[in-house]
Amino acid sequence: MKQLIKKFVESYGPSGYEHKIRDVISAEIQALGYELSQDALGNLIAFKKGDGTGKKVMIAGHMDEIGLIVTHIDDNGFLRVSNVGGVNPAVALGQRVLFENGTVGVVGSEPIEEPKDLKIPKLFVDIGARDRQEAEKKVQVGDMAGFLNEMLDFGERLVAKSMDDRIGCAVMVLAMRRLDSTPNDCYFVFTTQEEVGLRGARTSSYGISPDIGISLDVTKTGDTPKALTMAVSLGKGTAIKVCDKSIICHPKVKGLMVEAAKKHNIPYQMEVLDVGGTDSGAIHLTKEGVPSGVISIPTRYVHTPSEMVDIGDIEASVELLVRVLESRIDI
Repeated sequence: MKQLIKKFVESYGPSGYEHKIRDVISAEIQALGYELSQDALGNLIAFKKGDGTGKKVMIAGHMDEIGLIVTHIDDNGFLRVSNVGGVNPAVALGQRVLFENGTVGVVGSEPIEEPKDLKIPKLFVDIGARDRQEAEKKVQVGDMAGFLNEMLDFGERLVAKSMDDRIGCAVMVLAMRRLDSTPNDCYFVFTTQEEVGLRGARTSSYGISPDIGISLDVTKTGDTPKALTMAVSLGKGTAIKVCDKSIICHPKVKGLMVEAAKKHNIPYQMEVLDVGGTDSGAIHLTKEGVPSGVISIPTRYVHTPSEMVDIGDIEASVELLVRVLESRIDI
């Protein structure tokens, strides 16, 4: 499990440039007997046919990560940038970033008088160039960078960039390994461009036209000092979403997950998130509507280069997904 997660989180793949992480994920599932395809927006789709008595189920987790995009290169070789997804400038300052071609830079800032004045336009990336000509040999306007961080193994807890949502992708692959038989036609979709508007989920769900939608994504926790008050903690099990800003989960899908967790003694928490959204926010609005839910992996320090997850929560999320998919869904 840890080796798989390490491969995923340390791979490059800001929104719209997911091809490297897609290749890594594809290599992991090629031997599992799933039918693999890729659609026009770059979503990776792994299909497992059921026995014909179940539903068409779409399971989605996004491959992309937040990052920075170069908007200008000045005469001194500094790169002006904008955000790709939800990047907090206070978190980005001083971090190392990696471009697709291997160029590494450090995020700096113009002088500011007050912390509140630190905004994305104040940031720049220093790649060690002496002038524009030298910088342009390595990086061009429009190039994207993701954060550069190795995964840390704390034993029962792991820390890395892009746990959002490579950990969801890892849960999907681990579940695919364990799913021997199912009555349902299962479409595991590793989606693109979630961080900039759920775009890959929107197009792939339109193409698949599922009966049921389930997304795998991270959620915040309420267990750190003076954290947002919410009933999700690290190490207390998988989280079954009730709602967020993008979706009110279908009561029957939510109930199906709760029933499976209780039946198989899987530790779980109920999640109400008052910010953000997931791929299910797009899936449930497809065509005439798709009953949808979310399995969430509790994660501390979301949208930073040091997102923390718990091994027990990951295992519970894998087990819950497998148990749901191997059952006959009556919705």
